[in-house]
Amino acid sequence: MRLELMATATFGLEALVAEELQRLGYTDTKVENGKVLFTGDELAICRTNMWLRTAARVKIKVGEFRATTFEELFEKTKALPWADFLPKNACFPVEGRSVKSTLFSVSDCQAIVKKAVVESLKQKYHLEWFPEDGPLMKIEVALLKDVATLSLDTSGSGLHQRGYRETAGDAPLKETLAAALVLLARWYPDIPLIDPFCGSGTIPIEAALLGHNMAPGLNRSFAAESWPWIPRRLWQRVREEARDLISPEKPHYLVGYDVDDNALKIARLNAELAGVAGSIHFQRQEVKDLTTSKKYGKLITNPPYGERLGEDRQVRQLYRELARVKRSLDTWSFYILTAYPYLERVFGQRATKRRKLYNGGIECQYYQYYGPRPPKPRA
Repeated sequence: MRLELMATATFGLEALVAEELQRLGYTDTKVENGKVLFTGDELAICRTNMWLRTAARVKIKVGEFRATTFEELFEKTKALPWADFLPKNACFPVEGRSVKSTLFSVSDCQAIVKKAVVESLKQKYHLEWFPEDGPLMKIEVALLKDVATLSLDTSGSGLHQRGYRETAGDAPLKETLAAALVLLARWYPDIPLIDPFCGSGTIPIEAALLGHNMAPGLNRSFAAESWPWIPRRLWQRVREEARDLISPEKPHYLVGYDVDDNALKIARLNAELAGVAGSIHFQRQEVKDLTTSKKYGKLITNPPYGERLGEDRQVRQLYRELARVKRSLDTWSFYILTAYPYLERVFGQRATKRRKLYNGGIECQYYQYYGPRPPKPRA
């Protein structure tokens, strides 16, 4: 079955998700705000859920149309081929959102879509009542400028939930965003990586998963695994492929530092649950004491800023210490995600590159300071 699929993404990560899809072989990508469209079959649903590191969810696009009245929304939703996807016993809650649309009441839109889907299924199955005690098949109605997009969520819980982070410290960085920071830094397993504010260890762990070529979805389940029209053998095949592709070779040098002993305890547990504990060294250390014998490497971090730390004086001092570290490690590249607005002023230089990203709804900048290229090894 050929399907129109959507990989949704946090604002600013759409192009990165498209790159991931293309590496997986899905080259017909179309980037839009908050999502990347592509086509695929049932196997594509399994494979993209298993392998996408920076996407939020994978959804099936059931239909898209213009709707400015509830009658229009009802009739056009009812006309979609819902019985091709939903079995008689499907549990199909409806979630919604509306932006700059005539139909602004989300609760009313959800109720109308629910009723329309039921009427569509009645025509196909010749039933008057549906028990909804079967597989979860969540429907979303998204209205943007009077265009309604109807989709089915194949992921279940968001793809950032890898299955390794049972507990997290304060203001945890989502796994998908941490993976994006590592990918945007163009880090490779033979390059040293340090996170001086590692917290619960998300950035080093995501780097280790990438370094070992471990599929981020290998240790979790997905909503579509219980869907009757996706054969179980496809999920088994994708999991077996993922296990076969794991590289046993350790990344060269992965280190996470923090001053919070409890956060480090959580980081070590998370790394163990992720299966990468032997590839990361976690240690208690203040940023002002950071040194390394490695000549070249990448420092990738999400340091505390005003919204999280609360004390402006503490924040300024912390960034001054980070600036001193940058001056001492002048051959390293620095990649810093922060909402702190004065980072370039404290560092005394403009970033080589900046990128706007969102961390838990907070607008941040990803400051990228490129160090010199390491010399090529002699033949």
